[in-house]
Formats: sequence, structure tokens, C-alpha cells
Amino acid sequence: MLIGLHIMNFSWPGGSSAIARTLDSILTKAEEAGIHSYWPMDHFFQIPVMGQPDDPMPEVYTTLAWAAGRLRKMQLGALVTGVHYRHPGVLMKQVSTLDVLSGGRAWLGIGAAWNEQESRGLGVPFPPLAERYERLEETLQIAHRMFDDDDSTFEGKHYRLERPINHPAPVRRPPIMIGGMGERKTMSLVARYADANNFFETPELGRKLDVLRTRCDEAGRPYDDIVKTTLGPLGDLDLDQARRRFEALADLGVDLALVDLPSPPDDRVFDYLAELVQQVAPLGRPAPPALLTSQRGHQFTGAAAPGR
Repeated sequence: MLIGLHIMNFSWPGGSSAIARTLDSILTKAEEAGIHSYWPMDHFFQIPVMGQPDDPMPEVYTTLAWAAGRLRKMQLGALVTGVHYRHPGVLMKQVSTLDVLSGGRAWLGIGAAWNEQESRGLGVPFPPLAERYERLEETLQIAHRMFDDDDSTFEGKHYRLERPINHPAPVRRPPIMIGGMGERKTMSLVARYADANNFFETPELGRKLDVLRTRCDEAGRPYDDIVKTTLGPLGDLDLDQARRRFEALADLGVDLALVDLPSPPDDRVFDYLAELVQQVAPLGRPAPPALLTSQRGHQFTGAAAPGR
């Protein structure tokens, strides 16, 4: 099993002028600890569970590009891109360029989105949920075409791309992660189009994964093809407790556990993360290919790599 990093709170001492310095320190130390990947969320306003709308929230693809220039091993993806925020042709160019400039470390993380407040606040159209799912499916179809260098015309209900040229092509085909726990539409899209899912780490995780297996069977897709990922808090810095927690996740089939750091973290957190990465490395199945960087890029060689 591998460990990834999620950061939700950017209200750090020093205000806006300190965000770059603080984030650079966090990511550098996380990479040194053997963390597999960095997954900032795609929001323009801070979400209600974490604070007020006007709390700091950096734009995700600018942040990922900035991080790509500072990191050499960690993979990079949004958790997850709101489907209605960006035209799909432009989004695939963004992800492909991130992949090229990072040496094959980019993911497309995407979902149906939910935060109407920030859409209304910035004047971004916010379609009804059913339409957002339609747009999500068309966006996934466009992603497959553009990542596979197919520039034939795409004609959908919501999007028309006359010639979706995507050069420079990605160094590797960016894996597609769909976030969300909806048992009908979301999981069906995972089974049909995605390389990975992302579920919240909740008591019903096992049942949700069973439903995903059913959706894969319905789509004629091997369940084991899907990289299973979760999101949860880092928790108390207790290795024994963490070992039991991540063993349970591995037993359910989780390949990559994303953890949200306390904010701002101190050095004890990174010492703990380095030990945690070592503890969870033997758990679960060998890392699926999507979790490994392209051979033309920087192969992941963090502390979790030996024996995988």
C-alpha cells in the first residue's frame, strides 16, 4: 500500500505571502518521507467543513504546475476536478502539459462537482446534477481520445470538438481517477472509463467496494483493474493504531490511502509519515502499474517502493 497527501487548509501564519514558502516546505518534506503523490482539491472557495468561503484556496492546476517544478518523485493530481469548471478540451491540454513537464507524473482526477456557492460566486454556470453527469461522461470520452492521440471530431450532447489535437502528447497516458461514492452513476462511470476510484474512508467502505465490483461485472471490466484509493485524516500520530487501520484498508483492497495533514504540520508529522510509509509498504497487493511513473519520467522510488 502507498500513502498520498491531501491538504485542505491554507490558512497558515504569515498570510498570502507565506503560502508558497509553507507549501514548499510541506511538499519537500513529504517527498523525503516517501509519500507517493500530492492531491490538492479543485475548489475556488474554501469548503464549509473547513472554514469560511473567503479563507485562502489556491487554484488547483496552477498549484500542481508549481509543485511539479519542485518535486522529483511524487505523482500529481486534483482531488478532484469539477467537471463544469473547465472546457474538457482545455482540461486535457492542462493535464497533458502537466504530464510532459513533470516527466510522466500527472493524473486526471475528476468528478461531478457539488459546490454551487463558489460557482455562483465566480459566475461559473452550475448545471443540474443530471446534466453534470452527462457532461462528466462526455468529458471522460474526450479524455480517452485526447490521451490516446485521437484527433477525430467529437460530437456530444454538450460538447463538440472539431479536431482535438493534443500535442505535445503525454509522456504516459495520465491515469483517470473518478471521485465520488454514488452507487449507480458514479460507480458505473468508474467501471467503464476510469483507472482508479476515490472513496471516503468510512465504515461503509467495504459495502461500497462490493457495489463497485458489481458495476465492474456489469461493464465486463475486471474489478482488479481499478486502483482503489481512499481519503481520510492522518489521525493521531500512533503507529500501532495506524498499522491496524491501514491493514484493514489493505484487507478491503485499498492500494493508495490519501491522508489530510493537520495544519500547519510540524516536523514530528513528517518523521511519523516516514515511519508510516515503511509500515504500510508490505500491505496489500503489489502496486498497480498506474501508481508507477513512466519509465521516461522519474520512477517512484520512495520508501514504499522496495518489495512492491
